[in-house]
Amino acid sequence: MSQSLLPFMLFALVSSISPGPTNLLILAHGARQGLRASLAPILAACGAAAIIVLLVGLGLGEVLVRHPIAQQAMSWAGVLWLSWLAWRMLSSAGEPLDTAGGKPFGAVSAASLQVINPKVWMMAVAVIGVFAAPTLPVWQLALVFLLIAVPCMAVWAVLGVGSARWLQAPGRLLWFNRGLAGLLLVSAWAAVLH
Repeated sequence: MSQSLLPFMLFALVSSISPGPTNLLILAHGARQGLRASLAPILAACGAAAIIVLLVGLGLGEVLVRHPIAQQAMSWAGVLWLSWLAWRMLSSAGEPLDTAGGKPFGAVSAASLQVINPKVWMMAVAVIGVFAAPTLPVWQLALVFLLIAVPCMAVWAVLGVGSARWLQAPGRLLWFNRGLAGLLLVSAWAAVLH
């Protein structure tokens, strides 16, 4: 094992398990749709993040650093989309878990969120800047990140599934969805207002 692999694994664990927009949406999806239905969005989101690490390592990160307007456009697109998702959560806050409540958070949405999420790109730039080395090639970093991120994000879906029974009470569900929508807004806007 490379000397930089263990620190990278710890970094990947912390960045994957910590609360963020995608994890919050997977939590809500797990509560509404169950674990099996959450697997596709989990794999898509983690796969997209791993591909971003790979692309940044192959040189795309330098292009973004040189074009701050592209970074800002991605940031604002991400914030607006997350704000829209938070609005959808708020508007369906009181609906029972077993109703459709609009389109579920699917694989395409999960992957798209990672692509426009500036936090994912900055994480990828940090990964490449700190951990990429001749003994730890970029493809290996991306693969290890994927293998760590999938179970971490699955934990959020399991938490959602576990909370589904408790959320059968309409008042609890209402406050749960309002809380998640609020956290989603805070995490989205904190990225651009820092």
